[in-house]
Amino acid sequence: MGFGKLPAALQWLAVGALSVVTTVPLELGGFPAALLIGPMLAGIAVALGGGTIRLPRIFFFVVQVVLALMIATTVSEDFLGTFQRNWPLMLFVVASVISVSTLCGWLITRTGILPGTTAIWGSSAGAASTMMMMAEAYGADARLVAFMQYLRVVFVASLATLVAHFGGHDGVAVPPHAWFEPVPLPPLVSMLAVGIVCGLAGQKLRIPAGAFLVPFALAAVLNASGTVKIELPQWLLVIAFTLLGWNIGLGFTRAILLHARRALLPTVLSIVALISFSGLLAGLLVLVLGIDPLTAYLSTSPGGLDSIAVIAASSNVDVAFVMALQTARLILVTLFGPWLARFVADRA
Repeated sequence: MGFGKLPAALQWLAVGALSVVTTVPLELGGFPAALLIGPMLAGIAVALGGGTIRLPRIFFFVVQVVLALMIATTVSEDFLGTFQRNWPLMLFVVASVISVSTLCGWLITRTGILPGTTAIWGSSAGAASTMMMMAEAYGADARLVAFMQYLRVVFVASLATLVAHFGGHDGVAVPPHAWFEPVPLPPLVSMLAVGIVCGLAGQKLRIPAGAFLVPFALAAVLNASGTVKIELPQWLLVIAFTLLGWNIGLGFTRAILLHARRALLPTVLSIVALISFSGLLAGLLVLVLGIDPLTAYLSTSPGGLDSIAVIAASSNVDVAFVMALQTARLILVTLFGPWLARFVADRA
């Protein structure tokens, strides 16, 4: 019997139980972002088993705000300085990733398997949720774009976690009892309220990934300047990581896979090509700037922004550098994505 025949409450119970089964071994093994990857795998299992549940948008919105505040606590006042000192190389890396992802979309279009705009948006190396919304607005097949984007997120997040673990960059493990250590409640409530307002403003102004970027920008400035000290309880981060994993995993439904089965092989090949090229760019950053390999790899990894942010914060890397480059790519993809998709699709 498929999960889809069960009531929604039992489906959520199943995904919760599976999350424990998948997360505990990863956590005990010292894998960074185990609290993201485990629930993601559980979500995929339930979705492929016929599950019909989806994470409500309001929960995903709150998750983005919480992650924005979390990453802001790790960003020093050198965030903008990082980009200013390295902007020519960073723009070259960003432009290169965008160019190769567009080339992959063009090649898929040439095979005739997918329509032009759908292939371009699906291959675009930006924030997955943002790309899906923009693709639908420009007439692409939203289901195929969702499949291509989330498949890439799964590949990138899983590989980044493995690279971090076997590369000796594990973060400091937090024992379960530390999840419930108290934090000052009034500052926490105030900061969450400000973050939610900023996130709503970002959505209202139609800023790409605004629910994440606007709270992140404000909180990073306040934290780096010493104006506000942001403290988030571990239990809140555990919930946010888990919900983000479910949001990614539950998107892999049977219906979407059946709809996208003809595009599976070319999509996987394009993802592997893009990840490999990003690895070469990471090597360039290591040679030119002398940064550590994992920082370089996470910086050049082709999305999604939120999952890469979680992995970066869970590892011993330069989070400011990772976020500077990832944010720059998101902004450029958003600015030039619509024009690029139409331009390439018309000539495919």
